[in-house]
Parts: sequence; structure tokens; C-alpha cells
Amino acid sequence: MKNFLYALILAALVAVPAAVGKEKKPLFRENTVIKAVLTAPIAQTYAQRDQEVRIYHPGYFSYSDGNGDSRRLDVSIRTRGLFRREYCALPPLQLNFKKKQLKGTILDGQDKLKVVAPCQDGPYAQQLVVLEYLAYKTFEILTERSYGTRLVRLSYVDTDEKREPWTDLVFVIEDDKDMAKRLELVRLGVVENDFDQIDRPYTALVDLFQMLISNYDYSILQGPEGRDCCHNTTILAPKHDADTRYAVPFDFDMSGLVNARYAAPPSHVPIRFVRTRHYRGLCHPPGVLDDAIDYVLSKRGEILALYENTWELESKKKKKTIAWLEDYFDMLADPERRDKEVVSRCRGQEELEEMLASEAESREKDARDKKAREKSRD
Repeated sequence: MKNFLYALILAALVAVPAAVGKEKKPLFRENTVIKAVLTAPIAQTYAQRDQEVRIYHPGYFSYSDGNGDSRRLDVSIRTRGLFRREYCALPPLQLNFKKKQLKGTILDGQDKLKVVAPCQDGPYAQQLVVLEYLAYKTFEILTERSYGTRLVRLSYVDTDEKREPWTDLVFVIEDDKDMAKRLELVRLGVVENDFDQIDRPYTALVDLFQMLISNYDYSILQGPEGRDCCHNTTILAPKHDADTRYAVPFDFDMSGLVNARYAAPPSHVPIRFVRTRHYRGLCHPPGVLDDAIDYVLSKRGEILALYENTWELESKKKKKTIAWLEDYFDMLADPERRDKEVVSRCRGQEELEEMLASEAESREKDARDKKAREKSRD
């Protein structure tokens, strides 16, 4: 009963209320796999991967709708991303549609779409895409303050005929502006977040999720030098309250869940392998982390069922992944392991104590001012 109440309490804190949050656009309302064909100068587009300025190349995007009828839409493509654009044999693409053509289609309301596709040819790279997709879906289970995603079985046809046609399972990601609008929040372009500006329950949930998938390639406080905050997170806030911030995570290819060959833990984390979990979350006021842990535990069955019921995940990898995820939940459910592996490793205890002391001082001042006002009225 106690865990159930905790789940209800934290759900109210981290989820967008149904009366406030808007419905996702058609593309992200369902989880069925879309079958599509991209016909464009793909080899020419890939050849621009190293250029700072990359132009869009025109082509067509065809897909079958729910009635089995084929739709063909104009689309322009270019390579996108940072690390994967430089490293991958098949750099990721961005699709740029003409909005007027999309009315009444499954892509209604879209504009530019990020495509996450296999980095290399072959079944190994294909499975990594499925696992990264499942990371996004796992976070969607935990909170509505998350990116929407949709699987697409995409066939590539190079109009220059420099590459043979091929088909991959890819996924597309909800645009950050669309996500912010859906949640009735705005995106902030800031250099950093102060310790007392981040929403505590949501941040605790994000840190526990990142530990679940063993991801260290993110920050909620600072971004890389010369870029907006924060690394692999989108900062959202209410329109009239920029000091209540939500760091929404994305890009999970460096996580232990995906376990790509190029993934490695950063030097400041005392582990050798990215698959090893090491909590890097922030310290929080009393009760916040405990409530978040109980909430995550309440989602155990739903999260494990997500992986069990994803037929695109190869059976051997599925079994191994589920066992690895279960160890995380077993750890959270064990008070001794939880205190050792999570609670005692939180970062920023000194900053937390300063924040709590400042808040206590502010409350005391408010109480004194109130008492003085009441006394003056007497």
C-alpha cells in the first residue's frame, strides 16, 4: 500500500496532468511499425557529411497508410548529428517535409524529422537501433515529459544509383519544439542550470532512468564549452517560470543498454565498462529520491513487458537485456544495495545543504515579516 501511494504522489509530480498536456501529433500516437521508402540522392547526401554547411537534397518519401493505400510526399534530406555523422558508415539523416502536403496524413503537423538508423550495415548495428528505441520508450513509460518516437521500416533508394537499395529498421524522434508545445512548456537556451533551478522530483527520475540504462553521456547542469546547456538534454520550463527547469534526456547510443562498440565510460567515472552501472545522480531534499525509487519500482512490470513484447529484438539479446534490467530493479528493491549503490553516491551534497539552508533562512524571514505585519496591525 505504501509503494502504491508513493507511486500516485510522484506520478502527480512528474507527469503532465491530462487536462494540461496536449495529445501527441498523429505520427507518435501509435507504436505500429510504418513501412516507407526514401527515394533521394543518398550517396550525394552522405558525401557532404564532413562539411560544416550541408545543403538539403530533394527526393520522395512514400509510405502505406492504414488503408493500404500508398502516399508519396516531397522531402529533402541532409546528414545530421555530431559524433555519429563523423563516425558512422551510414550517417544519420534529417527529413525536411513540406507542411502543406502533410494535411490528412500520418505526418500531419510535422516539419523536420530526425532519423536514428543503423551506424553500419548488418544485423548487429540493426539491433543497437532497436535497443536505443527501447531506451526512449522506457522513459516514455516513466513520464510524459519525454520525446515521442516511432519505428519505421525504411527502404533506401539512391537516385544516383551509386548505392544498391537496402532496407533498415529505423526510428524517428518528436521535434523538441513540438514536445515543448505539447507539454505547454518552452525550450530554454541557457548556458547552465543552477543547482536550485532544476525540478527535483523530475531530475531524480531522470538520474534513476540514466542509471537503469547505464548512460553517462549526459549532463543536466552544463553543456559542452561554447554550446547551450545541456549535454544530450533539452531544457524546458513553464513560460512564466524560467527557474523551474526540466532536463529532458535524448541520445542513448553511448549507454550500456545499447552497448555499442564505440561506447566507453568517461574518465571521471570509476568503472571500466559502459555496461557497469554507477549512479551519477544529484543529491536531493529528504524524501525526493526515495519517492522516485518507489515510483520506478512500480513501473518494473511495464518496463520489462516492453522488452519482452518487442519482437524486433532478437531473442538471445532480449533474454540477456531483460536479465540485466532485472538486476537493476532487484538492486532498487534491496535497501542495503540501494543505499550503497544509489543513495550514498549522490553528487552535490554540499550544494544541497547550502540550498536547504538558504530556503530555511528565507522561510524564517517570511515568518518574521508576517509576525511584524500582524503586530503592527494590532
